[in-house]
Amino acid sequence: MEKFVEGKRLEIKSLTDRDSFRRDFLGNLAHELKTPLFTVQGYILTLMEGAVNDKQIRMKYLDRANKGVERLVAVIKDLDMISKLENDGMKINFEVFNILELIQNVFDLFEMKAKKRNITLQFDKVYEFPVFVKADVEKIEQVLINLIVNSIKYGKPNGTTIVGAESYTNQKFIVKVIDNGEGIKKIHLPRLFERFYRVDQSRSREQGGSGLGLSIVKHIIEAHDQNILLKSTYNKGSEFSFTVEKAR
Repeated sequence: MEKFVEGKRLEIKSLTDRDSFRRDFLGNLAHELKTPLFTVQGYILTLMEGAVNDKQIRMKYLDRANKGVERLVAVIKDLDMISKLENDGMKINFEVFNILELIQNVFDLFEMKAKKRNITLQFDKVYEFPVFVKADVEKIEQVLINLIVNSIKYGKPNGTTIVGAESYTNQKFIVKVIDNGEGIKKIHLPRLFERFYRVDQSRSREQGGSGLGLSIVKHIIEAHDQNILLKSTYNKGSEFSFTVEKAR
């Protein structure tokens, strides 16, 4: 009887937690969509009321409305990706490639974004040889993009984002993305990969993004039958890492 009662208690707790996560998700989703929608609507209404006749104001408001639309598009695209990952599964096209070259490509892509915050993107060391892995190159690129963009968004100005790859087991490498930014409090770590979960609501709104980046990372890595890992110390920085199969 005690085992039965304990089992039911755990079952009820699990259902309560799921319901709480569902409510949080729906609330966050509504906020993510509502904020840019109201922003766009506000600027359009202002223009319709006469501001369109002032060229300077017109261009400024159209630019801001466009940014709101871009944020909406980002949220919808990422929601669509999450839906496909969960409902249809993910097709992984394995191929052999040099992951150091892929990392450098992502560095080049976001060099200007990093410079705006005086953040340096660099490898953890000078590599004498390529690091060949077997994975879906486009999807691993998406993982690197999401992690590096996050490190730039939440890194401290004049900081550094360091990326490296090293042997993890006989069959796996581990890729690490390390920053000396804000870090994350322990209370947030268990929920960080949830859709739309925000550590700092106000800062996240300022920085933009869909709030789905880390959730997508988790889906992609798990679809490769690999692991995503996280270490973080508040006010000191974070280390996101993932494993990837060695090319034989």
